Order: sequence, then C-alpha cells, then structure tokens
Amino acid sequence: MITRKYDVYCGIDVGKTAHHAVALAADGTRILSRPLPQDENAITALLGELATAGSVLVVVDQPRNIGAMPVAVARAAGADVAYLSGLRMRRIADLYPGNAKTDVRDAFIIADAARTLPDTLLPIAQHDDIVEGLRMLAGFDADLAAEENRINGRIRSVLLTVHPALERAIGKHLYRPVGVAVLAAFGGPVGLAATTSTHLREVTKAAAPRIGDAVADSIEAALGEQTVTVPGAEKADFVLRTLARQLHQVREARADLEVQFVAELDRHPAGPILTSMPGVAARTAVTMLVEIADIDRFQNAGHLAVYAGVAPRTHRSGTSIRGEHRQHSGNARLKRAMYLSAFASLREPASRAYYDRKRTEGKNHRSALICLARRRSNVLYAMLSSGTTYRSATELSVRRPGPADGKSY
Repeated sequence: MITRKYDVYCGIDVGKTAHHAVALAADGTRILSRPLPQDENAITALLGELATAGSVLVVVDQPRNIGAMPVAVARAAGADVAYLSGLRMRRIADLYPGNAKTDVRDAFIIADAARTLPDTLLPIAQHDDIVEGLRMLAGFDADLAAEENRINGRIRSVLLTVHPALERAIGKHLYRPVGVAVLAAFGGPVGLAATTSTHLREVTKAAAPRIGDAVADSIEAALGEQTVTVPGAEKADFVLRTLARQLHQVREARADLEVQFVAELDRHPAGPILTSMPGVAARTAVTMLVEIADIDRFQNAGHLAVYAGVAPRTHRSGTSIRGEHRQHSGNARLKRAMYLSAFASLREPASRAYYDRKRTEGKNHRSALICLARRRSNVLYAMLSSGTTYRSATELSVRRPGPADGKSY
C-alpha cells in the first residue's frame, strides 16, 4: 500500500515500442503529457525533468514484459514505482467522463488514481535477480510442457491412424524413455516389422532393463494383430521417428531446467522453506515463489488464499445464505500449484486425515482438495512470514520450540 505523499505522480500507459506519460502535481495540475519511446535515455530524461519538481512516484499498468524497462529505469533514477492492475484500471476508468480508449486518457487515469486513490496501487517488489530469473525459466518450462503434450498427442494420433494395436502397445509407454527410444530407433509399424526380435529387445532392454522384454513382447504381439498396411504407413515411420527425437530433446531440456530450479531455490531464502512443505517439489516451489514474490504484500493468510483462488466464497442474499462455492478468480498458476501440491501431500498422515474428514462431511474429491489447499495456504503464509521450515505435528510434539525457533505449525 502506498501511504507516502509525493510532489509528482507520473502515470505511464506502457506499449511495445512506445509509451505515453502523464505527470500530475499533488494538487492535480497537469505538468506534462507526452509520448515516451521504449528507450532508456528518453525515460531517464523524462524522470530527470520531473525530479526538479520534487519527489516522484511512477505508476505503470504492467510491471513486466513491455513495462519492465520503465520500472527498471525509474528505480535506477531513484523514483518510487507502483502498479495499477488492469482490472482496477478498468473499474476506475468508469468514474471518468468519456469512453474513448486512448493512451493519453489511460495515462491520465493512472496518474490521477495514484494521486487520489493510493489504496488501489500495488507495490512492485524490489528487483530480485533470482526470482526474475526463475520467472523466465518457469515461463520457458511451461512452453516446453505444452510442446511435450502436443508431440505426445501427435505421436499417438499417427500411430492410431496406421496401426491401432501398436498405439495401444507403445502409447502407454510414451511417458517412459522406452516408448520414445523404440520410436526413435525404428519409427512405426514398417520399421518395427523389418527389424529382428533381437535388435528390438536390445533397444527396449537398454531403455528399460526391468520391463524391456515385456515391452518387446507387447510390440511383437501388436504387430501380429494387423496384416494389412494402411496407406501412408511407410511415411509415418519418418514422422514418428522425427517426433520421438523431438520429444526426447524437449524432455532433456525440461530435465536441465529442473536442475537449474533446484540450484536457484537453494540460493533463495524462501526456497528451502517452500520445498520443506509436503507435496512441494522443485517445479511447484518455483511457481509459488514467482507468483507470491514477496509475502509481505499480503496482510494476512486470508489475503494470500484469496489471491491464490483457494478461499471459498459465500453467496448471500439478504438474510439468507446460499452456501459456499469455489472461487473461480485468483492467480490461476498459483491456484494450480496449490491444488497439485495438496494432492501430492495426501501421502502425509495429517493431510490425509484432513482430506478424509472433508470427504466424510459430504464433499467430493475436488472440493476436499480445495479445502486442504486453503488450509495449507495458512501454513504457507506462516512459514514464509517467519522464515520457518515445515515441521510436522509429530516433530512439534517431541520438542517444544524455543524463542529462536519462530512460530510452529
């Protein structure tokens, strides 16, 4: 929350190649309104001009991507920075006359909202190289995950077209190295039919020593189920071989990313705290870290739960209560991470007991998991706020924490 008063409020409506800046004095007088190139020198010159009028608050409508340069330059120039979210921007815009969507009007609304409605502004945490680096890597990992799913689906589609039995035999092993290894080595049904049983088993055993023979047996049985050759089967071998190699490269890239995730989490103070929580592996911890960024921007655990979209909403009309419903808003990426980590934590006795209790109360699987995620958000908030790693109820019962141990959960 912005509580300080400033001499100049500069609203910047950011764009890809150029922005527009409007600066207002504390009394609302317009100091300047001009286009602003996406250029460090131009932004620095503007801020230097405004600094002659006193303290400056720079407010943007997008703090990352196309808005990253103005934020970084403003910080380097010694100005304070804040962020007016798109949703709040649209709601505030309805209070101003006119409905034209122009850069000048938007920049003025941003500056005037900063001047008159400081509670609507969101703080932009100080630049953290680790968090921003992980944000970049996490975005790339999400792209690779989508590409992996696309290639996997394409492989199964091609196999289903030319040899359904082979799709049943190999498709269930595509998430393992052995399925990809077979397709990369032989392609599709034509290549598999042309190879020897010995060669096939060499490949399957090298990729999966324990189940290699069973995989080879299922492939040979599938080849025997179909005697006709579907048109295009020969060309399908080339497609499948190429797709399998691409899938292998994508998985190697994601494995390399996971190594970087672990290393960067070890460097960040919140990393060991997040990974100490049951059900939170490296990728989930990275998502939580980059989406939460700074736990101090949340006033309490309830605000974090609302932001994560795991807090139930009660529908009321007058004196009647219409019940609680799942929240469909919130940060989608953080919500998914909280949900998946809650599901993974069911192996822990405390989480399983809470989940089972919600199921006995009549909640379905998804609702019970959301309840568990909501409870875990309280624990997560307390851990990050105090800098304390997770301790189970059993550990707490063995030793009562001293004053230096922080809070217990």
